[in-house]
Order: sequence, then C-alpha cells, then structure tokens
Amino acid sequence: MTTPDATPQSSPQSPSPSPPPPFRFFDLEVDRIRRISPSLVRVTFTGPELDAFASGGRDQSLSLFLPHPGQSAPVLPDATAATDEASWIAAYYQLPDDVRAVMRSYTVREQRRGPAATEIDIDFALHPDGGPACRWAERAAPGDRVRVLGPTDEDNTGVRFRLPESADWVLIWADETALPAASAILEWLPAGTRARVWFEVAEAADRVEPLTRAEAHITWLVRAESGEPRTERALAAVRADKLPDGTPYSWIAGEAGTVKALRRHLVNERGFDRKAVTFIGYWRQGLSEDGLREEAAATASAE
Repeated sequence: MTTPDATPQSSPQSPSPSPPPPFRFFDLEVDRIRRISPSLVRVTFTGPELDAFASGGRDQSLSLFLPHPGQSAPVLPDATAATDEASWIAAYYQLPDDVRAVMRSYTVREQRRGPAATEIDIDFALHPDGGPACRWAERAAPGDRVRVLGPTDEDNTGVRFRLPESADWVLIWADETALPAASAILEWLPAGTRARVWFEVAEAADRVEPLTRAEAHITWLVRAESGEPRTERALAAVRADKLPDGTPYSWIAGEAGTVKALRRHLVNERGFDRKAVTFIGYWRQGLSEDGLREEAAATASAE
C-alpha cells in the first residue's frame, strides 16, 4: 500500500544554529582622537570583535561603559554568568559606585569597515561642568579601553529615526548632545528629501555643517549670542518658521524639558500626528543620566 507521500525520507538534520542576540558586548580601545569643534571631540575605536558589530546608521545608540580614573578597563559583571538581562543589571548595580563602570548612552556617529580593521566613531559633547563621560573624553588617549553593548543586526531597536513612506518632509531639532545623531540622520536621508533643521550649540565655532543630499534648511541657535532661556529660544525659533505643506515626520532630541515642550507645540499647535513625532530626552537640566534612569525606572514601577 502506497502512503500519500511516497518520497524518500531524509535523514534527521542537526538543528539550525540560533540567531545571534540583537545586542552583545564588545571590548574596544581608543585608536585616535580629533577635536571637531570647541564643544565636540570625536573618538575613534577599534577592536578585534568589531566585524560582528552592525550599526543601523541614523541615530544608532549603544551603551558605553567607561573605567574610573586609575582603572585600566571598565569593571562589569560577567555577562556569561547572568541568566537574563535583569539579573545582569542587578549584579551591575551591586558593585560599589566607585568601582563599577560608568554607563552612558551614546550615538554611533559612523562605522567603517576596511581591509585592516573595522572602526566606529563616537562624538562627545564637552561642557565645563560635564560629567564622568565628558571628563573621560577630555583625557582619552590611544590604547584606552572601554566596553560597549552594541547591535549585531542593522535593523535594531537602538535606531529611533524611522522615516515613514507617507512623509513628505522632515523636521529635526537637536542640541549639541544630539548633534552627532542628527548629523548622521542628515547624511542618511535620501537625495531631495525636504528638511527643516534647528541645531542649538554653545558658541559660533561649534557650527559644523553636516554633509547631506537632502534639501535641508538648517538654522543654528547659538547660546552665546542670546541670553534667552533654552526652551523659550527653541520654541520661538520653531514657531516663527512657516513649515512646508504636506505630511511631516519629526525627530527632536536633546535636553528633556525642551524636547517635551517642542513636542507639545508640534502636536497641539501645529497638528502633527503624535505617531509621527519621535522625541528623545538625552539629558535633563540639573539631572545626570543616572538620575534619568532612576526616574524612568520609578515611573515604570508606578505604572
């Protein structure tokens, strides 16, 4: 009697290998440092594992772990010993404050793959009253070691800029902390894309024009040239502009209070679709990134 499928059965195959996790740790070291402007320094990193690093471009973020002064490398829990992300984070915070690595979020300004090595650039905004990451960047030297938690797939959740096909034009606002991400976005935008852009920087010499194929109209807001408060200055500049017709998509990032105020303006006064406004508070006036993380965790717990 013939079975419905009379084709020969293949021998059992070994299971397919599991896909790599979307993010993993990479050990890197500083290759070179270049001052881009008075308030911005670019650090180029290399490492033997970077061929597995896969930046999605645009505003690709990663978690950067830095050593304290006097440490040769950042101190972190053993990632292979953790059963899940939550247990690793718990182990991280159990380390003494002056021992565990400083964790900060940064943008991959650029990734380059070459015959000799793969490199990534990270731009650091410098301030007179800057925190530990700012101070690390000011004294960084070739050979300094760091660790990053970065992507292994270009399509990853660390990329927040997602241009809808329905968008007719783009609105971008960024202060100097978000300038690297905004500049990378402008470089990525397809040729001919209409864009209205506002960049806030500390002084005139920080105006570093990004390369772009987009039809971008860029306005620079220089704090040294105006005594107006940050948020009021940003709102006044955007309110005064006659924005293009058509369906917009906006990306606004930088100081959290200013970003929220701009979002309210775009949604409530300009009628932007909430879903078409990507807004990211990179920092908050008077609060460190650690404080922002604690505040976010408390809010999540309350919800």
